[in-house]
Amino acid sequence: MRRTRAAKIVSTLGPSSSSKEKIKELFMAGADVFRLNFSHGTHEEHTLRYNAIREIERELERPIGVIMDLQGPKIRVETFENGAIELENGSAFKLDSCPDKPGTKTRVAITNPEIYHAVKPGTELLLDDGKIRLEVREGGITEIETVVKSGGVLSDHKGLNIPGTVLPMSSLTEKDRKDLRLGLDLGVDWVALSFVQRPEDIKEARSLISTHAGILAKIEKPAAIDHLDEIVRLSDAVMVARGDLGVEAPPEDVPGLQKLIIQKARMVGKPVIVATQMLESMIMAPTPTRAEASDVANAIFEGTDAVMLSAETAAGKFPVESVAIMNRIINKVEQDRNYNLHPDISFEDGSDADAITTAARQVAQSIEASTIVTFTETGSTTLRASKVRPNVPILALTPRLEIARQLALAWGVHPLQTHDVGTFDDLVAHTINVAAREEFAKPGQRLVVTAGVPFSTPGTTNILHIIKVE
Repeated sequence: MRRTRAAKIVSTLGPSSSSKEKIKELFMAGADVFRLNFSHGTHEEHTLRYNAIREIERELERPIGVIMDLQGPKIRVETFENGAIELENGSAFKLDSCPDKPGTKTRVAITNPEIYHAVKPGTELLLDDGKIRLEVREGGITEIETVVKSGGVLSDHKGLNIPGTVLPMSSLTEKDRKDLRLGLDLGVDWVALSFVQRPEDIKEARSLISTHAGILAKIEKPAAIDHLDEIVRLSDAVMVARGDLGVEAPPEDVPGLQKLIIQKARMVGKPVIVATQMLESMIMAPTPTRAEASDVANAIFEGTDAVMLSAETAAGKFPVESVAIMNRIINKVEQDRNYNLHPDISFEDGSDADAITTAARQVAQSIEASTIVTFTETGSTTLRASKVRPNVPILALTPRLEIARQLALAWGVHPLQTHDVGTFDDLVAHTINVAAREEFAKPGQRLVVTAGVPFSTPGTTNILHIIKVE
């Protein structure tokens, strides 16, 4: 059951991966964390999938992370009379607030009337991931007059983006709040916030979530880049959500933004996920394109903690194969001679815990230790170790199952729930026992252990110890 790679795989569940048997196949193929996408599916469907994950977790005795991904204030058109229309270049088209009236070739209702005050003549509106472009002629209180600049077929519920505009709306809709109550009642480990624009969006979510789950900020609006440092600082993890980011920002900007977001997250030791269209062709085909394989590989070379599969595993024809090929790509990259992740990452606050973590990486490399073992109450000790990207695995031992599940997202970490240790001798004996059982150490090998004394006291990483396995 031990993974032989450091970067993690997030797999989205959906119609193609709803059964317990299929979810277990995905886990065995390499999925470390599962994503429940609340933009689709019912509460009953998500509950059944969540319960299946926890059954698998108990059977395999391996913590599994679960992300609930909130839909957020995604602006969409409503429905059309016949399900779709074709917009022609130069034609007039109206967006209004009449959801009870089916759309026609001249008008359609939209889901978020808040945008009426945010647009002005000349503002560009993008529909269906940028395939259709409208230009605002005149804004109003209840409608927007536009002209079609780039036409095409527009069908029910397609998305609407407004590049370069900060929208006057919360990142949490009423639907999100209902979904969030369900997720927290179930016990999800991470809550992904969609369309984050400002630090205030994270603060609002924190007031509702508190410490019941980690907050994962999805960076998919250029407005978030203007506040990136503060958003990363306030969040527990971040996601490079390239779908909407690639619509609102010029496509040539997205690779650089991906590198920037990964670097910002790594500098403060927050897990970071790269997502969207990573193996898109595998929705219909059993193998990816060479470009997709390179895309996944580049994210691993850049140091991301995890890469994510969306429709590939949620609705595609080859969900297990998608996880398996992603697993193979990651393994190949991490064995490459050009794979080197730690030169530019350092700690800046000079705390004892940071000094010990840095020393642990150096000691592990110097003595050719097989593993770094961290004892952690809150996960902070382990995340410090993950931040510096050691060249050996990190075995994270914690008495709190919810922390072990969250750590399943972190680079290089093999998390396990364990019992509290009372004395230092207990720590040594328990470390050797677990490391041997989990195949992280053989007789004659050495382990580097970091922990805090007194035990079970959060934030007291103050011990570095070398253990030889007899």
